[in-house]
Parts: sequence; C-alpha cells; structure tokens
Amino acid sequence: MPIVACATNPVTGRSQLMIVSEKESISASSEAYVKMLAPLDENGKIDSDPALAKRVNRITARLIAQAIMFRPETKSWEWRVSVIDEPETVNAFCMAGGKMAIYSGLILKLQPTDDELAQVMGHEIAHALSAHTAEKMSVALATDLAVTAFAVTRDEPGVALAGASLAAALAIKLPNSRTAEAEADVIGIELAARAGYDPQAAVSLWQKMAKTSGDGGRFDFFSTHPAPDKRIENLRKLIPKMMPYYQQGGVRPVYPLKSGHG
Repeated sequence: MPIVACATNPVTGRSQLMIVSEKESISASSEAYVKMLAPLDENGKIDSDPALAKRVNRITARLIAQAIMFRPETKSWEWRVSVIDEPETVNAFCMAGGKMAIYSGLILKLQPTDDELAQVMGHEIAHALSAHTAEKMSVALATDLAVTAFAVTRDEPGVALAGASLAAALAIKLPNSRTAEAEADVIGIELAARAGYDPQAAVSLWQKMAKTSGDGGRFDFFSTHPAPDKRIENLRKLIPKMMPYYQQGGVRPVYPLKSGHG
C-alpha cells in the first residue's frame, strides 16, 4: 500500500502531496546544486561575465529580502545564484532552499530590462517559497514521472548524482503543474513589485518569451514552465493590485547574497 502524505503550502495554504519533506528537499537540492555546477565551473562557465553576474546578484538580492518577509524562516537558507554561460539555453531555476541559476541565453536572447529580469527571478524564488521542489519530488516518487526524468537527465556529461540529490536535480527537469505555475506567477510578481520592480514587466517578459521562442534555440524554460494562453491575461489583471507595492516610497532592503555554488 503506497504511503501518502500531505502538507500545507507555506505561502498559499494549498494542500500538497509531500512524500518528501521540504527539509529533505532542501538538503538534497544543496548537494545537487554543488554537483551540477562543479563541472561547469571547471570549464569556466559559471559567472564568467562579471558585469552580468553583478547585475543578476543586484536584482536577486532585493527579491530575496522580500522573500524572507513572506517566510521569515527562509532567512536561514543558504541563498545562492549563479549565471551559467550557455548562450543558446533560455532557462532559469530555483531549487529548494534558494539555490538558483540563470542561463546566459535567457538574457542574451530576451534582452530583458531589470524589471523583466526581476520577474524571472521572482517567479523562480516563488517556486522555492512554495515548496514546489519537494512537491515535484513527491509526485515523481508517487508516479512513473521519475522514470521519464531519469531518461531526460542520464545523458548529461560530468554530473554524478545519486539518491536524493538526483531526485532534486530531476525535479527541476519535470514540468511544473498549472497550479504551481499560477502560484509562482502571483507570488513572483508581488515579490518583484515589493522589491521596486515594475509589475507591468511581467506581461512584457512573457510577450518576449512567446516572440523569441521560435528562433531555434534551446528554449528550455517552456519545458518546465508551461505557458497557457491565459497567462499574460492573468498577469495583466494582477498589475493594478501590485502597483501600490511598486510605487511605495522608502529604501528597498537588500539581502547580502553570495555568488557561486559553494
């Protein structure tokens, strides 16, 4: 008889399948993150453009500060962000515990403004805040998705993962559910607005995504972040509610973010 466990989403209150606890997913993600990025670092593909890495860090540090206000216990997370130098790959992710990466291809191909880049990173951070990694790991264990994910990941050279860390790495390869995507859209646009980034950029970002996706590059973002037709419309409806956060005065807090995967 299968073991079934549920937990409450720490931000939205939704009931989630949690065979894997958030604590377990954070530990596994931390190990997976280091092992995934180590061979890339050895090949000079991590933060190889100092100016780009500085820009990503600056934006992400403001978003993390807001994320901690959403969930104060995440202040103890070892937040990290890395820029992976793969010009043809349009993707980004945030694993459990705040381990993030963005591929240079997303920036080179979309040419996002700071406001648009904040929407990308805010959306990814929202997945971590909502324990979506643990949820995807749990779903994979409970279904045959794990087998599919193994097939997707097994041919990546130089990455030696096993056990829980492999499951965490597989989780970022599996598609997000529409429910998880909707949660990340709502939380992400609010994180960005509270951090001082224009919520209207959420719409222009996805318009760029749609326009650029047909250029033949590795548009991996759509493989893990499905883009239903109503997404832009739903984001547009959120803008009036988010504008007061964006327009409020005062200094925006900044998290002391460290670069790299160590």
